[in-house]
Amino acid sequence: MSLVVSKTSSGREYKVKDLSQADFGRLEIELAEVEMPGLMSCRSEFGPSQPFKGARITALHMTIQTAVLIETLTALGAEVRWCSCNIFSTQDHAAAAIARDSASVFAWKGETLEEYWWCTEKALDWGPGGGPDLIVDDGGDATLLIHEGVKAEEEYERSGKLPDPDSTDNAEFKIVLRTIKEGLFVDPKRYRKMKERLVGVSEETTTGVKRLYQMQANGTLLFPAINVNDSVTKSRYKYKTLLFLHLFDNLYGCRHSLPDGLMRATDVMIAGKVAVVCGYGDVGKGCAAALKQAGARVVVTEIDPIWNKDIIMVGHMKKMKNNAIVCNIGHFDNEIDMLEGRLMNLGCATGHPSFVMSCSFTNQVIAQLELWKESNLALSTKLTPEQAAYISVPADGPYKPPITGTEEEEGRGCGAEWSSGYSLGCLFVDFPLLWV
Repeated sequence: MSLVVSKTSSGREYKVKDLSQADFGRLEIELAEVEMPGLMSCRSEFGPSQPFKGARITALHMTIQTAVLIETLTALGAEVRWCSCNIFSTQDHAAAAIARDSASVFAWKGETLEEYWWCTEKALDWGPGGGPDLIVDDGGDATLLIHEGVKAEEEYERSGKLPDPDSTDNAEFKIVLRTIKEGLFVDPKRYRKMKERLVGVSEETTTGVKRLYQMQANGTLLFPAINVNDSVTKSRYKYKTLLFLHLFDNLYGCRHSLPDGLMRATDVMIAGKVAVVCGYGDVGKGCAAALKQAGARVVVTEIDPIWNKDIIMVGHMKKMKNNAIVCNIGHFDNEIDMLEGRLMNLGCATGHPSFVMSCSFTNQVIAQLELWKESNLALSTKLTPEQAAYISVPADGPYKPPITGTEEEEGRGCGAEWSSGYSLGCLFVDFPLLWV
């Protein structure tokens, strides 16, 4: 596919597979809106005041459900540029509808890795005025690109050294470094201008949140972030009478989307098969329940701590029966020993159902509103020695110990420590924004 940006009659940029699918996409978007009451309520409550007027938002993941999120953000006044978070997950008719009607989109199903990072760059490219004001990230890729870009620009300015794609064995990170390297010859301050303009990011996934916490811990997080993944309506903890949405999103979402992906991809009958579920967190529980309900005999494997990479290797595959189906749903693309892999419920199906995603994406809207409205609350200065001594804490933190105790207590906080850089907040729908 030729990587050339197209424009609508109104001048909005896009790159999608087939714009003629827009009418089909619009029909499915209208169906999804019925199943996404949280987002529709955001439109009715916040739409008249246009709180995002003047805001530029870049985000990842292009499906029917994210199309409803996009049009919620635009209904609240935002200008939006969007791309995919996954080379296999784009729903082309959704991308076509949004590109025609609502926002700039750079996404199509079956992208190569090079195309994927081209699309991510385009979603971040707002012209000479810098990058986006806000990012809705999924897996942390937009955040990663900006951080690596800033690091490379600072090194290039200091020493003249360029990023070296051969310095890593990771095929995808090679492309990231090559992308940044080529960009340095065009604008050696591009990513630093993005950093200066950016108000903050809200992150959707466990993988992306882990990346953010790592950056917070080593003091390299460049801008405020809200951890939407562990907000109260996505957390597995109970507080009062609420059942929080980690159960809903991960457990019940995967109960729906795992068999959906298996059946769409293979048409193999699940009943009578032996299904091995590696891991028994919220995702594993949902998968085990779905497979059992479909008639499989389910075997669960687990260790402590929970597995996260290099789980099924070539040696395991050699011992499997002919035509065994191996797939990944819970984390990323490094759990199975193969060159390129993605979550099967997105690659083979369309992910979680609309009602599940309404809860997650309503959190995203609230998080974006808080970042845009309350950006002055972000920790960006250090305590003076006198201030630190007054409350008996180190000037560089940590300022509060991790929250521990019962599940009810943990449901009230994220348990994170402050860092000397920007900190990662958790969003609570029944509390004001807390920077933890």
